[in-house]
Amino acid sequence: MATSDNAADAEQRFPTAESVAEFEHNIAAVQSRITAAAERAGRDAADIRLLPVSKTVPEDRIRLAVQAGCRTLGENKVQEAKRKHGNLSDLDVSWSVIGHLQTNKAKDVAAFASEFQALDSLRAAEALDRRLQMVGRELDVFVQVNTSGEESKFGLPPDELPGFLARLPRYTALKVRGLMTLAIFTSDTSRVRGCFRLLRDLRDGARAESPELIGPGELSMGMSGDYETAIEEGATVVRVGQAIFGARAVPDSHYWPSG
Repeated sequence: MATSDNAADAEQRFPTAESVAEFEHNIAAVQSRITAAAERAGRDAADIRLLPVSKTVPEDRIRLAVQAGCRTLGENKVQEAKRKHGNLSDLDVSWSVIGHLQTNKAKDVAAFASEFQALDSLRAAEALDRRLQMVGRELDVFVQVNTSGEESKFGLPPDELPGFLARLPRYTALKVRGLMTLAIFTSDTSRVRGCFRLLRDLRDGARAESPELIGPGELSMGMSGDYETAIEEGATVVRVGQAIFGARAVPDSHYWPSG
């Protein structure tokens, strides 16, 4: 089932974790479903990374999640991620920025992020590279592709991916890990699956033509409502928020509008 914008439905499906034990339970449940989905696809669950997404989650509850085992956290908004990074600097945790980047925020991402999963323009690549060079760092990046064809979503059109990848090597501080996408928000699993298949096909095409441009060729796709389908279609990173932390007060379309 795809992610629902119905708040009551989300609250019922994703109860809020308020203790270390509840976080441990939710994480174990997600890992179990990851394992089951991997088995259905004939894959090794060890090849799939769970990225807990802590956007909108208060810092006191993030501390509980870290105690429960979370070591990398995904944040959609740079300003929120920067604040949490600073306030939680005593924790052994790294930060993945998974939302669209305005170039004036490149300095912040270059300063604290361990990876950036939404690279979709040369302007952003140039801004990030310049800031990273200044601080002597490298950054793992995923190229975001708009596989749903929705005008309201960020990401490269699929046909622009080869040319974009060909230009990235000039930005030497950026280390391409693979591709990222957001599936269409719908209960029609076949349409969701189509978005994931398209990203996998694009990755496979890049590997066949210019394997040095795609890095390890990871696929970051799938969220709380559709990560099992994503795994069946080849996801190596799943970005799971609500199934770990609990339902958010606002729907995902507030962050990634569906048009």
